[in-house]
Order: sequence, then C-alpha cells, then structure tokens
Amino acid sequence: MPFTVTATALSDVLLLEPKVFGDERGFFFESYNERDFFSATGLDVNFVQDNHSRSKKGVLRGLHYQIAQSQGKLVRVTQGEVFDVCVNLKKGHPDFGKWMGVHLDAQSKRQLWIPPGFAHGFLVLSDDTDVMYKTTDYYSRADERCLLWNDPAVGIDWPLPVLAGADPLLTDKDRQGLCLSNSEVFI
Repeated sequence: MPFTVTATALSDVLLLEPKVFGDERGFFFESYNERDFFSATGLDVNFVQDNHSRSKKGVLRGLHYQIAQSQGKLVRVTQGEVFDVCVNLKKGHPDFGKWMGVHLDAQSKRQLWIPPGFAHGFLVLSDDTDVMYKTTDYYSRADERCLLWNDPAVGIDWPLPVLAGADPLLTDKDRQGLCLSNSEVFI
C-alpha cells in the first residue's frame, strides 16, 4: 500500500500518510492512486477538479463549503505548512458542529480527506505556502457558503501565537462568515 490511513477525531475524516521513496537524488511518492485510495479507505470517489492556492504566512482561508454541490476534498501541502481545519455541518450527526485540525506540511506529505458536508479552512504557518486539493464536485459560486472562522460556538483553537498576537489575514468574505447558528447546514 502506498500510504497508511489513520482515523481522526471526526468520523469520516481521514489522515493519509504516503510511503515516500527517497535517496540522495530526492524523493518519489504517489500523491493519488484511485485504486489504492479505494482499497485503503473503502471510498469510491470521483475527483473532478484540482485547486492550488499560494498564501503568505498569517493568511487564514475559510471556513468554506458548498451547500448544494457539496465537495469532498483531498488536501495536501506542496510547499510550507498549514494548520488545516474542518467542521462537521451534517445536522443530526453525532459530530455536528465539532471541529478537528491537523498540521499539514510539504515535508511529511500527509494528506487530509474531508468528506462532503464539512466546512474547510486553513491557517498558513510559513511563508509562500502552496496548498493543493482535489474536489469531488465543481466550484459553484451560488452554493458557496462561509462559516465564521472564530465562531465561539465551534471554538476552533487556531495556533494564532505563531502570528505574534496579530489577527490572521482574511478576505472580506471570510471576515463576514456566519456563525454556526445562522449557517445553512446539511440535513
């Protein structure tokens, strides 16, 4: 198996750690293999879009989700480091409103599987960080929603001391995200 799969604090969210082959020349690993992903996770997903973002230290992107065209995401960092977070927005699920976060970085090459029905975001912890993720549905502006990154009802423990007390860098859209109590969720 080219990677190991570890369950996380939220059911259905998985951490994938690839088998990396390295020597004095560099390294090689399979970042995605449909057959092996299915074999290791039991998930039969169809990825339709790849996204790539570059951000500087202190940028916080999220917490984004799409309500009608919900996206599963396979997230990885190809340069730098982030604190990657997801929040379960599936009403009636035992984990509804709960969050989990994990450090993803280019060195470990770990990936996070976030199924549909979750909000997703990340805080950039290093300069010039590249995040790439595959999605199971296409981007839809009409379906895009934003959960407020610092909603006290969710209580995400962002590693903000890394920013030396400064607020994260946010877009207006992310700054104006809605609290969980006012957000559209999945039924």
